[in-house]
Amino acid sequence: MSNETTPFLRNPDGASRIGAGPRRSWLARFGLPLALLALGAALGAAAPGFLTAQNLLIVARQISINGILAVGVTFVLLTGGVDLSLGSVAALAGVAAASFAHPGEWPALTPVLVGVAAGAACGATNGFLVTRGRVAPFIATLGMMTAARGLALVLSRGRPVSNLSREFTRIGSADLLGAPAPVWILAAVAAASFVFLSRFRLGRYIYAVGGNEQAARASGINVHGVKLFTYTICGAMAGLAGVVLAARITTGQPNAAVGYELDAIAAVVIGGASLSGGVGGVGGSILGALLMGMINNGLDLLNVSSYWQQIVKGAIIVGAVWLDSRGKR
Repeated sequence: MSNETTPFLRNPDGASRIGAGPRRSWLARFGLPLALLALGAALGAAAPGFLTAQNLLIVARQISINGILAVGVTFVLLTGGVDLSLGSVAALAGVAAASFAHPGEWPALTPVLVGVAAGAACGATNGFLVTRGRVAPFIATLGMMTAARGLALVLSRGRPVSNLSREFTRIGSADLLGAPAPVWILAAVAAASFVFLSRFRLGRYIYAVGGNEQAARASGINVHGVKLFTYTICGAMAGLAGVVLAARITTGQPNAAVGYELDAIAAVVIGGASLSGGVGGVGGSILGALLMGMINNGLDLLNVSSYWQQIVKGAIIVGAVWLDSRGKR
């Protein structure tokens, strides 16, 4: 099983693996932060407007939704699972929240709770299919990806849900202490998740299940319960991301968040998580989301075609998985 500590900026067992030398341990700790610094310096030199305070706030706002999704899917990936339904669940949650966010009808907290609950319900369904139904995570979440998108279209009748209250839209547009509200939401989600994974027994169980499921079961851990919990949390995070997205674009769009699940999974893998489970952390996921956000923003400032941006993003994903596979040899 994985050890019980969960450092914020590196794989929890990166330094304790058999044969892992000082150089590999050093790279595991500081490789991604150094890559971020080098990328920031390169983009700052190539695009003079990149390192301005205004643009950095734009980057922070842009990565907030992907960061929330990345934190959520970190829980699932740590158990060796996967969730391909994140984007569709976020769209469904946004439509559900927007339906309760019309002016004068409900308190501002109601649509938030509705959106998070819708996401949690989808996540719990995924978890039930994986644990009790013994459906492969890829298939279960692929089915949910299609079903949740269809349900969002049914609820909205294929049209955006508009006329949202000012109190609700401020969730995505307001600034607090000089930073956008979505950034504060991401910070709160990341901090709470980090504390949970590193300090709570259930958090350590999540690492144990991903590290060695058979050993975890033999030690008395309720493996099915742990997996069900991680999928539910992942769905709830997707619901929260959908709420923030709907508030930011001021409509509940049934076709929103297409492809967001791939960006979130890529951010977590880039951040050092293993697709086989047991390795990773919230800090790495946030740094991975930040790296992808910086690349997207920098390429935009350099007027690079969106087509080429997709190629770059794909190369980064493949490279991250390749490095992960090399690290296991």
